[in-house]
Amino acid sequence: MSRLIDNIADFLAENGFELSFQIRHDFDVIVTRTLDGRHIKVILPLEISAGTIEEAEAESENAEYAIRMITREAGYPLIITEDRWRSQRQMMEARLLAHLELFSQAYARNCEVRRIEKAEAQEFLNRNHSYGYAACKYRYGLFLKRHTGHIAAEMGFPIRSGTTNGEPGTTNGKVEVPDEKVGRTSSPVILNEVKNLSEGTLIAVATFSNARRWVKEGKEIRSYEWTRYASLPDLRVSGGMGKMLKAFIKEVKPDDIMSYADLEWSEGEVYERLGFEAETRKEPVTFTIDPQTWERKAIRRSPVKPGMTEEKPGMTEEKPGMTEEKPGMTEEKPGMAEEKPGMTEEKPGMTEGDNVIPDLIGDLFFRNFGSRKFRLKLTDYK
Repeated sequence: MSRLIDNIADFLAENGFELSFQIRHDFDVIVTRTLDGRHIKVILPLEISAGTIEEAEAESENAEYAIRMITREAGYPLIITEDRWRSQRQMMEARLLAHLELFSQAYARNCEVRRIEKAEAQEFLNRNHSYGYAACKYRYGLFLKRHTGHIAAEMGFPIRSGTTNGEPGTTNGKVEVPDEKVGRTSSPVILNEVKNLSEGTLIAVATFSNARRWVKEGKEIRSYEWTRYASLPDLRVSGGMGKMLKAFIKEVKPDDIMSYADLEWSEGEVYERLGFEAETRKEPVTFTIDPQTWERKAIRRSPVKPGMTEEKPGMTEEKPGMTEEKPGMTEEKPGMAEEKPGMTEEKPGMTEGDNVIPDLIGDLFFRNFGSRKFRLKLTDYK
């Protein structure tokens, strides 16, 4: 059993969740249920051990296959990579509990949207977004106005175990799993209330790029990228993304908004609920991982697979390469193109096909699972 999976399991047990260990498609996973016991959740811990780019690509392909199979069986798994768990432990623990329905609740109707300065957005995103702050032009904050909800002081669910009936991907026909009543034990839980947050607290941030322009049938189209969104990790803001999107549309009046869902986190269903349509899948990105700090840095593009495009993700998990807006900076002129998102500068001695990069000897490598591109058309064009 890996150290990472043990760490995650210990954390869940400390918070009252019963769980089971399984092998799904050659990967060790944790299976548990949500707080109310209604839904099975599969947690996929991914240790990072690849010493070369090729090893990272092979491990990524194996993990991608397992993710597809698990998704068919039990929905998209919660993927926890070792570098995130080691370097952003507090944020990842809060996200894990929120994934299992243990979170505080806020409602967008009880919040207000305001433009915020770079420093405020940067500080919030560096703490609460897995990739931190990224250059942008428009920055919005969601501020709490008032508290609503109720306190469920004690939510206890019976803890029992059940068995599967030859479930695909399990090690045998009878694997111990939590049954439909399993949730938490009897730890105090506060739900549907914003806990320890005062009115006026910044609880979410959304950022958008400058316009990218092109001409269609004689009409100029202004397209913007939704580059970042994050809320406090242990807080679920019902309607928060939609409220901030509406504020941006009302102020800027874009013709088109595009964004990316990093497949390390989700398949992007939230965008579809907001009216976006899925377009293409973007290529995976290869990172170097410092085994001491667990810091992740994109180093190059992975080889493009059939049907995949060269553009890199920009919203959820990749930093756009555009420049930050400066005081007095004017809107782009028609026909000007922004830099492609996610572009990083090559390091000395690094070539596209190198197996070992001289500057990075001793580092580990990880390749993510790419992203899905989504687009919201607000103007009719082809």
